[in-house]
Amino acid sequence: MTNSKNRTSLRKAALIAGLAILAMAIAAPFAELYAFPKLLVSRSAAETAKNIIANEALFRAGIFGYTITFICDLLAAWALWVFLKPVNESLSLLTAWFRLVYTVIAFVALLNLVAILRLLNTPDYKTVFEPDQLYAQIKLSLNAFRSGWYFGILFFGIHLGLLGYLVLKSTYIPNLLGVLLIVAGLGYLINAIKPIAFPNIHLDFAKYTFFGELIFMLWLIIKGSRIKESNIESVVQV
Repeated sequence: MTNSKNRTSLRKAALIAGLAILAMAIAAPFAELYAFPKLLVSRSAAETAKNIIANEALFRAGIFGYTITFICDLLAAWALWVFLKPVNESLSLLTAWFRLVYTVIAFVALLNLVAILRLLNTPDYKTVFEPDQLYAQIKLSLNAFRSGWYFGILFFGIHLGLLGYLVLKSTYIPNLLGVLLIVAGLGYLINAIKPIAFPNIHLDFAKYTFFGELIFMLWLIIKGSRIKESNIESVVQV
């Protein structure tokens, strides 16, 4: 049995989780679909490096977008743990830990982008490296960020799968949302193992399955933050 304070915290947790995912839905596409595509030139380390040097403010803005995204991942992990504790406290905690592990890996990967700024703004590096060597190092750092982040997505996919299962087991969240979250998780999992298991397949599966996250976000903000006490009570008694 939960007291009224805990019930209120569940509603607040839903709102915090929804707003955190909303912030991610804005910050991540800015960095991933706007800022970096303007800077990166496929198969040309020199052109990529020159673009970053000429547009350093945009590069910094992209890093900021990723940083906001990963911070919001931490908020979402905590808020969803609180929101789904009435379903299964232990599994909810495990689900949060998978997202936390993903976020830590993503932050570590992000340090590679910060290292590029150090390469460009530390005079000693420009005297040690020839231009071609500097360009190659920048390209290596970009690839290291991408590889590290994509490895972390494996844990994010597992998180979404467990989250979908918790939603299916709940009685205060529509089952359809659980199915959509599991499908979204599978999309991320396939993308994460694709370079190892299916290196010749270049299809971005998550591009077609991530919509469940957005629908769940809208539900959290519109409906989840207004859950009636009677609905929460029924879950606790199960």
